[in-house]
Amino acid sequence: MLESNLNNPNMLIKELEANINHLKSSYNQQKGRKEQLEEDIEKKEKELLKCKSEIELLEQVNILFHETSEFAREQSRQQIESLVTNFLQYVFGENFSFEIEIRNRGGQPWADFYVVSQQGKYRVKNEPQDARGGGVVDVVSLALRIAILESHQKPKINGPVILDEPAKHVSEEYIVKVTRFLKQVNEMFGRQIIVVTHQQHLSEVADKAFRVELKEAKSQISTEIIY
Repeated sequence: MLESNLNNPNMLIKELEANINHLKSSYNQQKGRKEQLEEDIEKKEKELLKCKSEIELLEQVNILFHETSEFAREQSRQQIESLVTNFLQYVFGENFSFEIEIRNRGGQPWADFYVVSQQGKYRVKNEPQDARGGGVVDVVSLALRIAILESHQKPKINGPVILDEPAKHVSEEYIVKVTRFLKQVNEMFGRQIIVVTHQQHLSEVADKAFRVELKEAKSQISTEIIY
């Protein structure tokens, strides 16, 4: 086209101007696309920085929650160990103590309970059911119920403690101490304790005691109140 217009300068100029305008238009289009891409890149980079900042914040919050939960677990562990140990020593003697070991199983915290007894130079550590028969299990179970209930403060769990034969396997030698301990719990925490039992020792320390008798296949509560 240019060669055919060499002898016609006006046509050549017009053709050159048309080519220049086309190139300018193409350039402006590419420039606009480039500016749009740069704007998109800048926007995405800002979003990326925001996401990174949020991820960092969430990681810090997660660490804080983890540390807080660990601290709360440790506080609860110490409180429960102390109360159960005091109960064991009150009933069975100072050679007994209670320990809780917390470990992770499948990504979840798991607590193992142990009764520790000092026998001369030896320290014997067993699970409650292997420690000293059913009496120890009853005492540990009873103390754990009360300890967990009282250590749960947010929110605090109100209401009475209802126990069904709480010291069924505790021998006569130790049952009196169990009843005294329940009385102390009532006075210390101000929590009402309701006990269903066949053991006379437990009813003797109650503020109020009712006798339930089976008559003609029906349970009847006597109007007589035993103080």
